[in-house]
Amino acid sequence: MAFDPKTFLKSLTKRPGIYQMFDDAGDILYVGKAKNLKNRLSSYFRKTGLTPKTVALVKRIEQIDVTVTETETEALILEHNLIKQYHPPYNILMRDDKTYPYIFLSDQDEWPRLSFHRGAKKAKGSYFGPFPNSYAVRESMSFLQKTFKVRQCEDSFFKNRSRPCLQYQIKRCTAPCVNLISAEDYSADVELTRLYLDGKSSKIMKQLEHDMEASASRLDFEEAAEARDKIAALRQIQTQQVIEKGRGTIDVIAAAISNGQACVHMLYIRQGRILGSRSFYPKAPLAEDCGELLDDFLPLLYLDGSGRPDLPKEILLNTEIASAQALTEAIKLQVQRSIEIRHSVRGFRAKWLELAQRTAEQNLAGKLASKQTQEQRFESLRQTLELESTPERLECFDISHSSGEAVVASCVVFDRNGALKSDYRRFNIDNITAGDDYAAMEQAIRRRYTRLMNGEGKLPDILLIDGGKGQIGVAKHVLNDLGVSGVMILGVAKGTTRKPGFETLIIADQNNRIIGRPQQAALHLIQQIRDEAHRFAITGHKQRRDKKRSSSPLEGIPGVGPTRRRDLLKHFGGIREVQKASVADLMKVPNISKKVADAIYSAVYNE
Repeated sequence: MAFDPKTFLKSLTKRPGIYQMFDDAGDILYVGKAKNLKNRLSSYFRKTGLTPKTVALVKRIEQIDVTVTETETEALILEHNLIKQYHPPYNILMRDDKTYPYIFLSDQDEWPRLSFHRGAKKAKGSYFGPFPNSYAVRESMSFLQKTFKVRQCEDSFFKNRSRPCLQYQIKRCTAPCVNLISAEDYSADVELTRLYLDGKSSKIMKQLEHDMEASASRLDFEEAAEARDKIAALRQIQTQQVIEKGRGTIDVIAAAISNGQACVHMLYIRQGRILGSRSFYPKAPLAEDCGELLDDFLPLLYLDGSGRPDLPKEILLNTEIASAQALTEAIKLQVQRSIEIRHSVRGFRAKWLELAQRTAEQNLAGKLASKQTQEQRFESLRQTLELESTPERLECFDISHSSGEAVVASCVVFDRNGALKSDYRRFNIDNITAGDDYAAMEQAIRRRYTRLMNGEGKLPDILLIDGGKGQIGVAKHVLNDLGVSGVMILGVAKGTTRKPGFETLIIADQNNRIIGRPQQAALHLIQQIRDEAHRFAITGHKQRRDKKRSSSPLEGIPGVGPTRRRDLLKHFGGIREVQKASVADLMKVPNISKKVADAIYSAVYNE
């Protein structure tokens, strides 16, 4: 089936990441990066304004894979690695003929030097990076020079000095060239520089935060802004990158299962670099969780009999599998060396797993939204409900509130192409008893179908009601009262186990008939629509609650109170820098746990 950009873009995330475009033979055409994947990829499929080269590229696209990253910086570096690895024909290869820049500390020298570096790492010393552009490195080096005064001059210049240079006069160097500082004191400055570049020192950062607050209290806003900018520059240099770490040869594998479909995403780490990624969509009708899925999938991947020389030394999984030991022994027999399979990891390995899992979930969402999948599910629903024709339009309602506060009802619409977001509606529910979901549902349905009966939009073929006979009774009463006919009401009651895929379907007729054995594909479609209604309702509820409480982007986030908001703004120097931060960066703030950092990061991207 030809690539369908409309359904692909519907489910795409707005997070940063890279995208890979493939032709019908599976060959890579183009690699690109984006600060916002949805906006960037949408630009390729607009009707006007495309260059001839872009038009030619779009005509050849058969598949697009994305890899979601935490920051735009990570996307830049991953894009660079993939272009160098695969040489896609539509990329301008090696556009500037340069690699990404590093900061180099010649700590093997008697008087170490701090310098800007590109290219092969031949010199002995410590390299910090990579960084997305030279501007960030030079700005940070300028600040480090003013703060720690470690020399940045060339060795030839340094060795031929008989008196201090201008850098000493302007207090940017301590003149080790003419012994105006002791070796011990200079080593201490070098060590502070190293700690800063490693992101392990907080002494000067706290001083900057104090200076910023003191300047603001004196109403010296220019000086406060200068301190804020210094904080932002140093936070940028301390940002943890997970695209290049260590020197490992590792396969990172994450699985995701939803609504009867599965996705397994792999990152190929070679010499500490992510050099490739790929998504698989195995059929897993019996797998109830990701562990069972990987138990079946991994032997097919690694025990194909080819004795591949590129097998990794380590395999990281996002879940534990029962056959880990047996699979390790089987691979060892085949390739005559050990491969370690791990699922509980920390540090940058955990970051790799998070990246793979996010991408698996994103690509699975795209798969679920594909036109082919939706048509199969709509046909399964027709057979389950014994309808003469396939339904064209489904609607589903959901209610969200916090202890009766800021009640919002959602109405989502699906047709045979998937989610029809232009027809989604939200309703702010007022004048009901707190916590009365029946009254909230009645108000939402009445307002929705009063508008439809007045000609605002189309009536659905099926109205899905999340609940049993009580909720069905509310819907029947409202539709009868408004004189709405031709709409089937279908109740979806949770089964005894409350597991997805085991729901009870109830057709709202005189006897409220229960469907005996609904098809799994039909249940998966209903589950997808119900989950989307739930998501849309929660998003609307949070927006209404936050607007009522305050307009600050950090307010209303679970676990983020006034103290943590103040700590965040002090740590990063402003709300814009908070919005640029990764989860790892957010966790560096005092009292910000992994759970709270995830909540802040998700709130920034409206997830």
